[in-house]
Amino acid sequence: MNEEGHACHVQKNEKGTGNTSLPVPFSRLFRKPLFVVSLIALILLALSFVFPHLQKFRISFLDYVRIIWLPILLGFLVGGLIDRYIPREYISKILARRKKRTILYATGLGFLASACSHGVIALSMELHKKGASGPAVVSFLLASPWANLPITFLLIGFFGWRGVLIIMAALVVSMVTGLTFQYLDRKDWIEKNKHTVFLDSGFSIRKDLKERFGNYRLTPDQVREDIRGVWRGTYELANMVLWWILLGMVLASLVSAFIPEHIFHRFLGPSFLGLFMTLVIATVLEICSEGTSPLAFEIYKQTGALGNAFAFLMGGVVTDYTEVGLVWVNLGRRTALWMLGVTIPQVFLLGWIFNFLF
Repeated sequence: MNEEGHACHVQKNEKGTGNTSLPVPFSRLFRKPLFVVSLIALILLALSFVFPHLQKFRISFLDYVRIIWLPILLGFLVGGLIDRYIPREYISKILARRKKRTILYATGLGFLASACSHGVIALSMELHKKGASGPAVVSFLLASPWANLPITFLLIGFFGWRGVLIIMAALVVSMVTGLTFQYLDRKDWIEKNKHTVFLDSGFSIRKDLKERFGNYRLTPDQVREDIRGVWRGTYELANMVLWWILLGMVLASLVSAFIPEHIFHRFLGPSFLGLFMTLVIATVLEICSEGTSPLAFEIYKQTGALGNAFAFLMGGVVTDYTEVGLVWVNLGRRTALWMLGVTIPQVFLLGWIFNFLF
């Protein structure tokens, strides 16, 4: 056992006597975000039966559970299928090309990435190191958090058909930003990728698919292996994002319980000031895409401002200091600054349009 494990196992109290602490496996549960957030949610739910002020929290939280359990389950399942059957080599092959249609591919693959905004950052940086162009990486980053399949199910569960509009707007922001960055790249206004490599020109996705299908044998062992692979991908995706979803539900329910409705209408309403304040809050409140969705829905439910909900969703992505910092360090400071300069006006404009139309 290492020193850390020993320290967890035996501790001394103030009198110097040896006390056996919690068993190591159980104590490690407190290091898992999903366990901690779930425990907090259960404690708040239990307290809601004792303290009347928390009753509204319980009602709101259970409403969220009722709304999103099926979309989330479907999203995790689809994510597991993608993780099992779509090789990373395909993504690397397509994003490494320096062509205009690369932006379309990057946006589409961001949709298929099935990762939250935090999870997709590592994949994006890995693609950058493999030679993916800066415009493709930025498009991939912007498309994945809000236009991936789990979020599609989640947003439709929350917003209904209006959730499709949010997804389409996210794709528009991704593509417009990517095409703009290609122009900036031609003008040398952003950094070049020093890690660019030329992949094997003989590699063909079509031939690889044909070979995979040719070698595939539908046997009981293969079916069991596929099921385990899909389950593994589903579990890993759920383990990565489920605690963010629970955190967002807890925060949204607390907001619903303790922040008066007139505060929403006054500061986050469908106005210029409301959009601006929404973007400011989204910048400060850095939560994974799945976790922010319930908060965005709460803004929409309280104010009826679909544009503010969209601005909150997208604003948290384009101004995420973790994401901006990694782009600054890996892709370059000019790329990071241009990413803010190109995306924020789009988010603001689309938010205003949504508020005007809906």
